[in-house]
Amino acid sequence: MQKYKRILLKLSGESLMGNQSYGIDPLMLQKYTNDIKSIVEDGVQVAIVIGGGNIFRGLQGAAKGMDRVQGDYMGMLATVINSMALQGELKKNKIKTTLLSGIAIESICKAMSRSKAIENLEKGNVVIISGGTGNPFFTTDTAAALRAVEIEADVLLKGTRVDGVYTADPEKDPTAVKFENISFDEVYEKGLNIMDLTAFTLCKENKLPIIVFDMNKEGNLKKVVNGEKIGTLVKE
Repeated sequence: MQKYKRILLKLSGESLMGNQSYGIDPLMLQKYTNDIKSIVEDGVQVAIVIGGGNIFRGLQGAAKGMDRVQGDYMGMLATVINSMALQGELKKNKIKTTLLSGIAIESICKAMSRSKAIENLEKGNVVIISGGTGNPFFTTDTAAALRAVEIEADVLLKGTRVDGVYTADPEKDPTAVKFENISFDEVYEKGLNIMDLTAFTLCKENKLPIIVFDMNKEGNLKKVVNGEKIGTLVKE
């Protein structure tokens, strides 16, 4: 029995690269589709926000002299490309999918609106929300937090390649210790890097729990939705 009935799943663009150095790995798309399908078939309402770092990052462009606003809009378009790729894979697997966007591209997707997203979720469609917040200077983590609050999600699931939140980067520090549960205030006090500060504060202010977990391990998404102790739970 599911603990969470409506979720917002945040995926990084880099995760779609798989073992490649750039772009989208079809095997990763299939893997994520299988995991998403497993919870949709159980009746979970699923919204998804994907980053665009496998294609373009506005901040990296700005660091090389590009105009920051122009770079951020290019990054938003990268998230649309990733979202279209996932939508195509989900549809190929007979999963009803709606693509919305913070920036409207009429021939591809409709503009994001709270009512439209919730209506499609209640119909059983997976709702992919691309285009970030539609504004420069905001990350896709902030977009994920914003969309989760807008659609009244039960939880924001941050799928990463690490199995939770640690005292330090476990890939660099073998002595790092994992937290099973941690409060928003403790994250602030310890200076842990879970999401950018805007996104994290938005979740805290709206009492929206966050679960950080390893999305690359098959079956983990379903375990999280069912309430198993996978990853790290961040809450009040």
